[in-house]
Amino acid sequence: MVSDVRIGVERRLRGKFADRQSQKYLAALASKMGSLPTSGQCGSLRSVLAAKRELMPMHPTKNAKLLAAARTLAQDIARHLDIDASVRLWDGSLVPLGHEVSSDLKLTIASPGTIASMLRWPTLDRMIQHYAHGNIGLEGGTLIDLGRQVGNPAVRRRLKGLNKAGLARHLLPFLVIPANRPGQSRDFSGDASGSDRHPGQNQEFIRFHYDVGNDFYRLFLDPEMLYSCAYFTDWDNTLDQAQHDKLDMICRKLRLKPGERFLDIGCGWGALICHAARTYGVKAHGITLSQEQLAFARTRIAEQGLASQVTVELIDYQDLKGEWDKIASIGMYEHIGLANIPAYMSRVRGLLADDGLFLNHAIARRAKRHQRAFSARAEQKALQKYIFPGGELDDIGHTVSAMEQAGFEVHDVEAWRWHYAQTTRLWCERLDRNRAKAEAIVGAPTTRIWLAYLAGCSLAFERGSARIFQTLTSKLARGQPPLPPTRADLYGVNASGTGV
Repeated sequence: MVSDVRIGVERRLRGKFADRQSQKYLAALASKMGSLPTSGQCGSLRSVLAAKRELMPMHPTKNAKLLAAARTLAQDIARHLDIDASVRLWDGSLVPLGHEVSSDLKLTIASPGTIASMLRWPTLDRMIQHYAHGNIGLEGGTLIDLGRQVGNPAVRRRLKGLNKAGLARHLLPFLVIPANRPGQSRDFSGDASGSDRHPGQNQEFIRFHYDVGNDFYRLFLDPEMLYSCAYFTDWDNTLDQAQHDKLDMICRKLRLKPGERFLDIGCGWGALICHAARTYGVKAHGITLSQEQLAFARTRIAEQGLASQVTVELIDYQDLKGEWDKIASIGMYEHIGLANIPAYMSRVRGLLADDGLFLNHAIARRAKRHQRAFSARAEQKALQKYIFPGGELDDIGHTVSAMEQAGFEVHDVEAWRWHYAQTTRLWCERLDRNRAKAEAIVGAPTTRIWLAYLAGCSLAFERGSARIFQTLTSKLARGQPPLPPTRADLYGVNASGTGV
């Protein structure tokens, strides 16, 4: 829609500036916008801006006209949007985005140059950069609050009725003023897609995401520092309780027994290996590629007196050797890349004892006709650039197929989608409450990007565009499986009427 509006603005400009000098400026400007192939006429961006200043000197009342245009634009959108929120413009004035606005939720625009920038470069990445640097902001709530309203199917249908010609008319003044360029944000400097990853690059990817600092993660995680989907036996449970219940459910699904050898691939800060050793008496080993997590986990193991039962090391799963009775991979599968899934499954199976069990806990996407179509989406590219370089989401059908092709027998697949919607919402709210502390640690732009990331995740799980599954498998598909005949030990009800 933005591209259509931009084309409409260009057409109106052609009519307004008919003289030769104006047409030369327009050609240069359109070339920078990517609409017309006239780069030979244009020169550098500096020359384009210089031409603009020559043709469009700022009038003393220009700001008032821009404010009037922005208000009219917001009012036109509000008639179709009709949500409980407002827009606060750069002069502090408010424009309601609905007929009966009662909430304090406000979308803020810092300057007319921000609108000009988004009009010329209408990309998700440009919007993220403006949000990161405060040129676009949100007050009185989180992006989840705004996203739930805007994503409502009725709202989306109403927005289709927007008059594009009218929008073009209101946006016209912003096309001929300087664009506000956002500053630089923390992003991955290499190939974030991971499509051509080399040995050792997994560690670069993991360190970018996790070595943002333990103090930062403490601001929104539970005391155990669990950075994966919690398990809510009651939707009113606290995050701390739900994360404890998640640890116990993993151990129970694996049917851990005293003395068994337990491996956690991607062990994070060591909560699961310590819980498994302390509660179920196993000999636990965790592996990670994050120095920050390694140091934290070793301290935790020592403080809990578990050095004789629990070990942790900095190593890639591809280089690991040994054999374990039970293996868990919690939130690590998303990092390996789709092309590496067969090798990953084969490696995990090679580390598992013949009568062993493997639990894979991973975010997934809805199945597509083409496996690589998802990576080309703007949302995925932004996620790889700013948060998870090298990350790719599989669909559960392909995951199960890959497990079977590797030789595993699949026993149980359980969806936890709504659990992760709740988990990420609570993380987002916690980080928002601790925003000042986060900004002191990692800076305001990184904090805002993480708030957007957590909010986007929660909305994706709510809407079903993202899913998450726990899949339990055994190594061999012959003989009696190493599992009880039913799942009453996990979900059953005993004679007193309470859960097992």
